[in-house]
Amino acid sequence: MNEFSGLTFSVTDDRLVVSICPPNVRPDLDLDSLRVLLTEAGLGNWRLAKEAAQNLLECYGASTSEMELTIAERCDASFTLEIAPDAMQVWANVVPACGGEDLDPDEIKQALIDAGVTFGIDSSAVSAACALDFAERMLVAAGQPAEDGINAHFEMLVADTRDRRPQVSEGGLIDFRELGAIPMVAAEQPLMRRIPPTTGTAGRNVRGEIIEPVPGQDALFDEGLIGAYIDKEDASLLRAVFSGQPVRVGHGANVEQVLTIRQVNMASGNIGFDGTVNIEGDVSPGMKVRASGDIVVGEVVDGAELDAGGDIRVAGGIIAQARVRAGGSVSARFVESAHVFSGTTIAIDDTALQSELQANNQIIVGIKSTQRGRLAGGSAKAMMLIKTPILGSPTGGVTNLVLGVNPALDAQYQDLLKVIEKQREEENKLEMLVKHMTKIGDKSGMLERAKASWEQAIKAWAKLLPQRDELERQLALIAGARVEVGMSMAGAVDMLFGKKVSRLRKTYETGSFSIEGDHVVFTDKEGNVSPAA
Repeated sequence: MNEFSGLTFSVTDDRLVVSICPPNVRPDLDLDSLRVLLTEAGLGNWRLAKEAAQNLLECYGASTSEMELTIAERCDASFTLEIAPDAMQVWANVVPACGGEDLDPDEIKQALIDAGVTFGIDSSAVSAACALDFAERMLVAAGQPAEDGINAHFEMLVADTRDRRPQVSEGGLIDFRELGAIPMVAAEQPLMRRIPPTTGTAGRNVRGEIIEPVPGQDALFDEGLIGAYIDKEDASLLRAVFSGQPVRVGHGANVEQVLTIRQVNMASGNIGFDGTVNIEGDVSPGMKVRASGDIVVGEVVDGAELDAGGDIRVAGGIIAQARVRAGGSVSARFVESAHVFSGTTIAIDDTALQSELQANNQIIVGIKSTQRGRLAGGSAKAMMLIKTPILGSPTGGVTNLVLGVNPALDAQYQDLLKVIEKQREEENKLEMLVKHMTKIGDKSGMLERAKASWEQAIKAWAKLLPQRDELERQLALIAGARVEVGMSMAGAVDMLFGKKVSRLRKTYETGSFSIEGDHVVFTDKEGNVSPAA
């Protein structure tokens, strides 16, 4: 029994009872003070339900006559075990004692053993569960997951080597990077190392059963690599056959020979080279340069023609009706009165004036001149993005922009649909033949061959569907095409989004143009959207 300022605690018939005698002076009593009182009275192992404690506090503060309340009933601590379906975890659902016996850690450990749990028992967690003063679900045992093997992978041993395959973001834009200096390797130099797959590490569940890992998948160097060979003494090492430019291609690397010349003019003649061409100076009017790899020009392309299977980088400008075509990206300091085609991205440091630009992904102007860079006159065509600080010219002609169009991608999609339809028709014919022969009987002994042909037709048809889905995904990205203006737009600008034309003849500040429904809209830097007119 304990008495404090009108409160008397007593234990009767496994019940904790409090008697309230309204004192003349009532000290403050809250839940924390109540717990202190119970502990000082040697009753700290009695756990009060929230409702019972709240009722006591209310009665203590408002009672005007003596009263008696039962605030808890004695019970021993208890627990149940919960084993995960995969036997990788075990939880103890603990209910603490209320005036009764606390849990003994050995009791929980024995229950685990009785349940078949022999591995991963956490003794500290078991002890913590026994010390809980509130109901809780606690993890007391855990298995060791298997570590799956790592797939074979390939590590480049040469610095600054690029992969020409475009890296496309979720938004459909290609991660453009400038070529910079041409990376070079010498003959016999190691290019790439194949890191073999690992088998992984086995795990164990809480019952001690072994969990086998998934071994990593193996992969070999690609066949048909150019300028590279597999070391005879080390099948996981790729070496260069000759000096040149290393270019990563899938599970391997090619070495492209590099032709370096001072300049291209009448003295050098036209250049055609199976590899990369590095031109330190100018390319003069009327000259032609063709390369299966990259073309790097140290100065200006003046009225000449460049054609590269890879990227083209021009340190100076592209001018005077020059024609530049690259399977990859094109970058230059400026472009004026020229024709530029890129399989991926056109990136211009300063300005593009009165030129015909076409990129299968994006055109970016003013990379190094974010305040004065300008795209004006001529035309610019890109599937996903045209970006420039200043668009158009108040004193020049019309600037034509075309977005959301990729003829090559659309043609590829249409061709694939025709092939799928043809395969589907062939599969339908074989299916009808198999059903007919099954119905009338296989007198000629052709049924099994027909079934095999049918199965092959189904596989061939199904194999094309992922390609179709990927092309449809890429085409769907076109709906997100936009024009970004960093500073302002002025003069006459015609924009064509797919089949929607918008002829703009007023000034706009910073913002972007895009298609919304059937309308071209302008979104300013504050996020306000309005029709573009």
